[in-house]
Amino acid sequence: MSEETSPTYKDLEVVNNDNAHRDYVIRISIPEFNCVCPRTGLPDFGTINIEYVPQKGIVELKSLKLYIVKFRNLGIFHEHVTNKILEDFKKACCPKKISVLGDFKPRGGIKTEVFVEDNL
Repeated sequence: MSEETSPTYKDLEVVNNDNAHRDYVIRISIPEFNCVCPRTGLPDFGTINIEYVPQKGIVELKSLKLYIVKFRNLGIFHEHVTNKILEDFKKACCPKKISVLGDFKPRGGIKTEVFVEDNL
């Protein structure tokens, strides 16, 4: 996959957090996430749940949608994609706290959930 079409933190547009004077939680659910198994080339499906406490910026949702779509043809393991989304969010908007849950549909009779969090 070329760098041009691979998802990167630069795809995530950040807008000003007008309520930076208080802590609050933003919860985002992406129920139609898909990527490709790097071993078999078959599609993987799941739900990505992102929860973060913003600082000065918040991620604009249309840019998040376009970022997520770039995973559609990307061969990547569940563990790697969940950690990549967390790292890209951190680089893009520097949240006070963030967690990402990748809840993937069963493949080969095995269901996977990957949870990663960071307190910055």
